[in-house]
This record gives sequence, structure tokens and C-alpha cells, in this order.
Amino acid sequence: MARPTNKEGLLEAAKTNFLRLNDLLDQMSEEERQATFAFEDRDRNVKDVLIHLYEWHMLCIKWLDINMHQMKCSFLPYPYNWKTYPKMNIEFVQKHQQTSYEEAYQMLQTSHNQVMSWIERLSQEELFTKKYYDWTGTTHIGSYCISVTSAHYEWAMKKLNKHMKTYREIQQGGRTL
Repeated sequence: MARPTNKEGLLEAAKTNFLRLNDLLDQMSEEERQATFAFEDRDRNVKDVLIHLYEWHMLCIKWLDINMHQMKCSFLPYPYNWKTYPKMNIEFVQKHQQTSYEEAYQMLQTSHNQVMSWIERLSQEELFTKKYYDWTGTTHIGSYCISVTSAHYEWAMKKLNKHMKTYREIQQGGRTL
């Protein structure tokens, strides 16, 4: 799917990829949802992927909430920056060790709706005019929204498809995880 360049395209891509992600989750057996990934990765299971998406939604929501209320905050919380954010991703996984798949799934559904609500409220100009707000740096809000919705959902689907493929291959081979 091409990267959206306007509000309509952003809404469509986010909705479409979120539906595709949910369809993929529905295709998984309970065992697949609970199984540890058979490949090396920061995210060790489906829940970790859902939590990752949720936490990035929350970064965007907080960033929009604070900056739209005339206060300034960067997208990534202190002490992180665009060079060190992988450490933040690891902390997300650690923070949610006790979160169940079901809780993570519900949290993701809610946060997706919250991000979509923000996108729907903002105008085409606010979303896609570079530097419309000084706190967006050299880009526009739409770029951040694409990153935490449609682009991130594509990333998640690739990871989940890889998990399903390897899990099913192992099961067919007579080995269990």
C-alpha cells in the first residue's frame, strides 16, 4: 500500500490495515497466540507485538494532547531520542510482562480508536502541511500518524505472518514449541 499523502488516504490506510491485522489475529489459534516466537526477536510473542502497537499509539496521543494544549513536549519521552528509542521498545515489553493477550488486544482496540479520533478531528492542513505546528519539527503530524497506524500495522502483520509460518512448520514437523 502506498504511503498516504492526504487525510482521506491516511484514514483509509489506517482502517484497512487495522482490519487486516485483526483478521490475521482471528486466523490464529489460541496456541499460536500464546506461543513464544521461534525466531530471535525483541518481541517474544503476539502479545508483545500488540503492546508495542498500543504503546506507540499512546506516545502519539500524549504528544498530540499536550502540544495541542499549548504546552511543548517531544514525541519520544525523556531520556529517549530517535537514536536510543530501541531501548524504550524493550522497556515496553518489560513493563507489560503481566499483561495478558486479551488485555493487550483490548488496549490496542481502544488506543487505535483514540488515534483515529485525533486524525478525524484534524484538518487536511494540520495533518499534511510541513511545520504547520512548530512542534512537528521538519515534518507534519500526518507522518507521525502514518507511522503509528498503517505503517506500524504492516510491520506487525509481517512479524505475525512469520510467526504463524514458523509455528505451523514446527507443528507439522512433529515438534512443539
